[in-house]
Amino acid sequence: MTTTTQPLLLKRRSTWVAAATLVIVLGGGAWALNHNKAFGAKPEASKTPPVQVTTARVTPQNVQVYRSGIGTVASMATVTVKARIDGQLDKVGFVEGQDVKADQLLAQLDPRTLQAQLAQAQATKAKDQAQLVNARADLKRYTTLIAQDAATQQQVDMQKALVNQLEATVQTDAAQVQFAEVQLSFTRIASPMNGRVGARLVDPGNIVHAADTNGLVVINQIDPIAVQFTLPEDAVQDINRVQQQQSGQPLSVVAYDRAGNQMLGTGKLILLNNQIDTTSGTVQLKGSFANPQHTLWPGQYVNVRLDLDHRPDSLTVPAAAVQRGQDSTYIWVVDAENKADNVPVHMLQIADGVAVIDKGLAAGQRVVVDGQYKLKPGSSIVEPPPAKKAAASGSGN
Repeated sequence: MTTTTQPLLLKRRSTWVAAATLVIVLGGGAWALNHNKAFGAKPEASKTPPVQVTTARVTPQNVQVYRSGIGTVASMATVTVKARIDGQLDKVGFVEGQDVKADQLLAQLDPRTLQAQLAQAQATKAKDQAQLVNARADLKRYTTLIAQDAATQQQVDMQKALVNQLEATVQTDAAQVQFAEVQLSFTRIASPMNGRVGARLVDPGNIVHAADTNGLVVINQIDPIAVQFTLPEDAVQDINRVQQQQSGQPLSVVAYDRAGNQMLGTGKLILLNNQIDTTSGTVQLKGSFANPQHTLWPGQYVNVRLDLDHRPDSLTVPAAAVQRGQDSTYIWVVDAENKADNVPVHMLQIADGVAVIDKGLAAGQRVVVDGQYKLKPGSSIVEPPPAKKAAASGSGN
């Protein structure tokens, strides 16, 4: 009885050990499987999430290509009115700061001395003319007498010489009279052009001299008026190209105030300087403007826009899309799979929040206009919901 029971107990104990071992193995396998699944999910979680950006489409538009610069308004012509002779200033014929017309009296010098000199020259001329008339009459008589053998050839020749001498004297007198008339005309100082006078520099009663450096008054021509400005040297080729295409027609120049908000006038380009300033790398230009309302004033600083040519169907993007690197300009472009890549572009101009691109893009492409700083080549992108996008664009405006 005892011998039989002992093997049976040993057999049951072996079965329990085997069962326990199987449970441990199965439990360890399940734990290892769950552990591997947990750790295997980490690579999926470590993938780079899409970058939230705002995009816009490349849009063809009709654009006006122009160059902008800063200019200074200058009078089209400036004249410092001076006396051409010495004399006393009798009166002034203008009001300071007022417009004057060409040939308008500006100043009158005392003319009495020159009037007397003119009268003296005229009297001398009259006396010599009378002597010439008498000498010619004598020559005519001598010519008649020599035909009758009543005069000698020497007398005739001497009379001819006297007539020639008196004729030269009368010519000299006429020149003296003309000189005196010109000198007398200098006592009346008239405006050489239409313009606006400045402050009176000499008061009536003063003695003025032809050698005075300041003059009597300064006249500036302000209608039309000029605007002088500079552009970078690379603008020269564009200007020459457009002028050749337009058969020499002047380019349009537009002047704005310092803030760039108010247009002050529209004119035409009258000067592209014949050399580039090597110190600044710029070229000087000048525009002529009609200025009837005097919106432009000499010495005024203005913003200048030189219109070059009108380009239909030019590719445009929002200015915010343009990024500048060390060597080039580029734009982040999004493909059909919402992958972003930076594409080098050539920008023709950027103005009023719009950039004109002539190389590197095609119409309809999507470009990133916000969120570029998070992007890397090949990054996936996602756009914000329409409500957030509209709110972002509204706050940007």
